[in-house]
Amino acid sequence: MFPISTTRGLLARLALASAALFLPLAPAGAEIAPDPAAAVAPPKPRALISITRDEIEAAQYDGSDLPPGQSALTAKVQILLDRSGISPGVVDGWRGGMSESAIKAFQRRAGLPMSGRMDHAVWDLLQGYAAAPLTADYTITDEDATGLVDNIPADYAEKAAMRSQGYTSVLEKLAERFHMDEKFLAKLNPGSGFRPGETIHVTVPAKPIRAAVTRIIVDKATRRVAAYDAKGNMVADYPATVGSADTPSPHGKHLVDAVALNPTYTYNPQRNFKQGKNDRVLIVPPGPNGPVGNVWIDLSEPSYGIHGTATPSQLFLNQSHGCVRLTNWDAWELAHMVKAKVTTVEFLDPGTSIADVTGVTPAAAAGRTAMATTLAPTRPPARGVRQPPVLAAAEPAPVPAEAAMTETVAASTAAAVANPGPLVITPETPASAEPLVPQAAPPAAVPEEPEYPSDVGLPDTLPGDPAGSVTLYPQPGQP
Repeated sequence: MFPISTTRGLLARLALASAALFLPLAPAGAEIAPDPAAAVAPPKPRALISITRDEIEAAQYDGSDLPPGQSALTAKVQILLDRSGISPGVVDGWRGGMSESAIKAFQRRAGLPMSGRMDHAVWDLLQGYAAAPLTADYTITDEDATGLVDNIPADYAEKAAMRSQGYTSVLEKLAERFHMDEKFLAKLNPGSGFRPGETIHVTVPAKPIRAAVTRIIVDKATRRVAAYDAKGNMVADYPATVGSADTPSPHGKHLVDAVALNPTYTYNPQRNFKQGKNDRVLIVPPGPNGPVGNVWIDLSEPSYGIHGTATPSQLFLNQSHGCVRLTNWDAWELAHMVKAKVTTVEFLDPGTSIADVTGVTPAAAAGRTAMATTLAPTRPPARGVRQPPVLAAAEPAPVPAEAAMTETVAASTAAAVANPGPLVITPETPASAEPLVPQAAPPAAVPEEPEYPSDVGLPDTLPGDPAGSVTLYPQPGQP
């Protein structure tokens, strides 16, 4: 379970400066293949209903909770949550644990009661991310069909013999690019063969967040990972797979030591585990379907890290061997926001929540809810169509029954528009202005980083970071 790099032949104890080094590490045994005995039994297959892009765009909230099962409304809410920086995992239209945990995280950031249920306050705030279309047409390119592999074997010797742990289909590749479940993407495009030249319907995620994350909190009970900046603002929150009772995630506070993009993976039966007849060290090539996905965020606690996964739709169904698994796109986003020797990673003890350690108490949430309610006292019957106060061009005229509170409402609204604070955190640019696929960065002093969606041409280091390789040796007492 120790990241090892052999690509440049250097064997040295990790020594990093304060800047985050995105190094070609090779997580060695940091995660092993899912153990059927340790995983939660998967649910019975669910029948997908027919959902169209027009239904997603037109979906409106009626004042009740999200519909049970799969719906266009849930898909819309998932897209908006994803744009807000609160990841629902995959966009699949299903009301379930990951979506409800995302709503709860959104409520926590907004200072609302953390019910995990849809309500008018959540819907209104989410409209700050709905200015751009939620879906778009995308024409599959020849590049989308390159770099694919036939399958991903379970045997590590077979994995090591491959050129990469790449995507197995265009469908899988594009589903990850647009943060979608494969089956949902296929259902949104009935009859498509997902071949180059075809135009398909996809959801439109926002551009990856770029902020300086100084604190990460892992809530093992709710399976959420929250990222904060130096001012205590929550900039992102992700669903995660964490350790089991037999192979628990660590406790306490640790530091980010390094970050590896597209890491290789070292299987060493002498240090960690033995799979079948594989009794020698094997180097598994990198790829999104590798044991640690396409990102490894190394922690100061030996053998532990935060990384991607080949099965994003199963984050809440599986258990890890102690590490923290995120979707590949969430791990990629987080990797670009942490800083070595600066960003802390805190694993909460049972019974302690993120709200407990960040000061978001029920009393404070109730006060924030009263303020949010005051901002819009005159809502139409189907209140979901209303824009949040910070985006509204003008406030609607008060109805007679509420004339007495006009001055209070006006003052509250003016204050909210002038200084919205964390109540609504809108994207810096509309999602419609962002490219759906990575664009080649023009020559510049500080070239723009490639976005997650493509595995073509990804750098081993970020601009300005020196290339290198390291070996993390086992600590005394470690296996």
